[in-house]
Amino acid sequence: MGEHTNQYRDNKILWSEVLPGGHHWSGRIQKGTVLQFKSLGANANVSFFCVNAADPLERYNMPDSLKGQHTAFLSAGHALYSDLGRVMASIIHDDQGWNDAFCGASRPEYIKKQFGSCIFQDARNDMYQNGLDGLLIEMAKFSLAQKDLSATVNLFSKVTPNDCGELSYIHADNTNQVIELRFEMDCLVFLSAAPHALDNSDRYQPADVNMQLFKALPLNEYDICRDSCPQNQRAYANNARYYALESNV
Repeated sequence: MGEHTNQYRDNKILWSEVLPGGHHWSGRIQKGTVLQFKSLGANANVSFFCVNAADPLERYNMPDSLKGQHTAFLSAGHALYSDLGRVMASIIHDDQGWNDAFCGASRPEYIKKQFGSCIFQDARNDMYQNGLDGLLIEMAKFSLAQKDLSATVNLFSKVTPNDCGELSYIHADNTNQVIELRFEMDCLVFLSAAPHALDNSDRYQPADVNMQLFKALPLNEYDICRDSCPQNQRAYANNARYYALESNV
C-alpha cells in the first residue's frame, strides 16, 4: 500500500489500518491531515459521517454541500460542508468519480431483505451488518446518538435516477480504487463498510478497505477544492475566521 501519490499531501504514512468489509470504525482525524481509502475488493462501500471534534453539534450537512457546489454527487474538487457553512473535509483525489450523497447508510431491514440474516451467534465477526447500526455503535462511544446522525457520504458507490426519479445502484469493480479526504477541521469520523442500501448483489460480500493517514501540504495559490467554485472560497474563508478567533481565545 501507499504507492499512490498526490500533490496535496506528503508520502509518509502516519498510520495504517484495514477496515474489514461490513465492519465499522471511528476516530479523531486532525485538521491538516489526509485520510486515504483504498478498496481491496470489487464491491466496496464506506458510509462516512463526521462532526466537529470541538463542537459535535456542528456536523456534515448534505443539502448545503450539494446546493453550494451545484452537484448531485461528490467527487474530487468537492468539499464537505458543515451546517455552519464551513468546510469539514475536501476530496482531493477520487478514482471512483461519483460518491453517493443521497441514500444514507443501509438499514437493517434492507440488508435482511436482500441478503437474509446471519447473526453473531452463528457467524461471529462474519455476521451480516448494516451501515446504520454500525455508525450508531461508533457514535455512542462519543456520547452521540441517532438524533445526531444526518445523511452520510457513501464512498465508492454510484447511484443514478431513472425518468421517474427512482435511484438504482450501479455495480462497479472498485478494486484498488483510491479516495482521499483532506481534513480542514478536527473531526470525529464515523465509518461503516457495510453494503450500500441499494446494493442488489446476490451475496453479502462487502470489500475490505485499507485506510492510511498522511500529513497534508499547505494550500497552494490554486487549490483543487477551495478554488473549484466561489462558494467553496467563501466556506474556506469561514474556516480561516473560525480558527483565527479560536487561536486568540
